[in-house]
Amino acid sequence: MDDPELEAIRQRRMAELVAKSGGGQAGPGVPSPEDAQQQEEARREAEERRRAMLHAVVAPDARERLARIALVKPDKARNVENMILAAAQRGALQSKVTEDQLKGMLEQISEKEAAASKITFQRRRPVFEDDD
Repeated sequence: MDDPELEAIRQRRMAELVAKSGGGQAGPGVPSPEDAQQQEEARREAEERRRAMLHAVVAPDARERLARIALVKPDKARNVENMILAAAQRGALQSKVTEDQLKGMLEQISEKEAAASKITFQRRRPVFEDDD
């Protein structure tokens, strides 16, 4: 069953795949360690810019409240941060976001979540029920 010609074809094909994937350490679709490091560095820099921008547009008391919310509900805190950053980019903020404004944003998000998670039950009526 071991054909030397077949084995040579397999070796060549394997060498082509290794050369095509960039060294063979990672398969196709898997980033190389250098690419992964660059992506991680870019993500870290973007997060640092985000934090700096939030620091510039949020008052200290509101920032403290937002940090406490992030400990309990990180997704809700992220939504509020996104709202603040979007308002800052649009130029809708005349001053730093205060704690009262932050509470208003939290209420808006809570209302949206409550409206999205409304559950209604529809009970079936028995088919042979008499309405007499």
